[in-house]
Amino acid sequence: MSEKRLLIIDDEPDIGRFISEVAEEMGFEAVYTQTADTFKEALDSFDPTLIMLDIVMPDTDGIELLRYLAEMECKTRIIVMTGYSGAYLESAETIGDHKGLNRVESLTKPIPLAKLREALGD
Repeated sequence: MSEKRLLIIDDEPDIGRFISEVAEEMGFEAVYTQTADTFKEALDSFDPTLIMLDIVMPDTDGIELLRYLAEMECKTRIIVMTGYSGAYLESAETIGDHKGLNRVESLTKPIPLAKLREALGD
């Protein structure tokens, strides 16, 4: 198993594949999920070193998943992303901070390639 493992959840397959491909080019082992259930299963079995999660999704939103990660006492670095208002990202960062998550950062979609590489390289 690679030392760099990225777990992604996004309801848009094109975005999930794009992030996975870029991450793999940068030496990550990447797992892309589209639902909260598959995300939670992968979280347990994959042991990610980085998590990227979409904030606005149809069934379970990223805020709920941030709360779940806090309940699980997740110490993994988390990048939240959305194509909607920046207020979603600010809320996610604040919630992550208050819930004791290690490091919550944000990206706005569409994510430029250079920004994605920069975020993955941190």
